[in-house]
Amino acid sequence: MKSEEAIDNQAMDKKIQVEVVYGVPDKQELISFYVNEGTTIEQAILESGILAVFSEIDLAIHKVGIWNKVVKLSNDLQDLDRIEIYRPLMADPKEVRKRRAEKAKEEGRANKITGGRLNPS
Repeated sequence: MKSEEAIDNQAMDKKIQVEVVYGVPDKQELISFYVNEGTTIEQAILESGILAVFSEIDLAIHKVGIWNKVVKLSNDLQDLDRIEIYRPLMADPKEVRKRRAEKAKEEGRANKITGGRLNPS
């Protein structure tokens, strides 16, 4: 029978495959590698070396996700997880849409009361 310590060491040595992805308009990077089971998202990002490729990444500011779902850096990884590092939004999408609607009203492309499209006559 194996000792508990030997069993614990085996569990710690189990490797899982993960990916770390990040991109800017002119450059994208996908790094696929193996980590020990129980590795956190933050540990995997640091291990991946992606911070050396994209010096603008600040984990205190940038949100991260697993397969399009925002998660915490302290979460443990599962086999085949894809860690995505998200860039901060340049503008609030709701504000952009609001400004676009106002401009359409001013230019006569939208109904000034409802904001809806004008009926072509």
